[in-house]
Amino acid sequence: MLRSPVQTFAAYLAGVPAKRRASLKAVRSLVKKHLPKGYRETVRQRMILYEVPLKIYPDTYNGEPLCYAALASEKNYLSLHLMAAYASPQWTLRLREGFKAAGKKLDMGKACIRFRNVDDLPLDVIGEVVASTPMAGYVAMARAVRRR
Repeated sequence: MLRSPVQTFAAYLAGVPAKRRASLKAVRSLVKKHLPKGYRETVRQRMILYEVPLKIYPDTYNGEPLCYAALASEKNYLSLHLMAAYASPQWTLRLREGFKAAGKKLDMGKACIRFRNVDDLPLDVIGEVVASTPMAGYVAMARAVRRR
């Protein structure tokens, strides 16, 4: 687990145990390949974040950019946070079905998928969920939730 804040992917990667680096790079490449336009990659909070820039959606609940996805190296595993799955029961179900069809075990919290290496993930399904929500749709969902 990284102990200090870092600002670049290279610095983040340097702080990750060597046996996790290849998996982290592979999942990052997958996310970037399928990420809808407009989301920005940043490195902070000990994670690689894919977020809505504040200039697009400034009135978030905490004043921080709205997170769409995140990738992190935790103490005992890697984690991939897919907020589209948290926001949509349809995408949560798609993840569960995709893992089952691929014969892989899903270890998931509300939006956090925990895994040890890239082979634990059905990459086609992960790519599908990442690609599922254009930024305008995600911002609209966030605004609708804030109005409640």
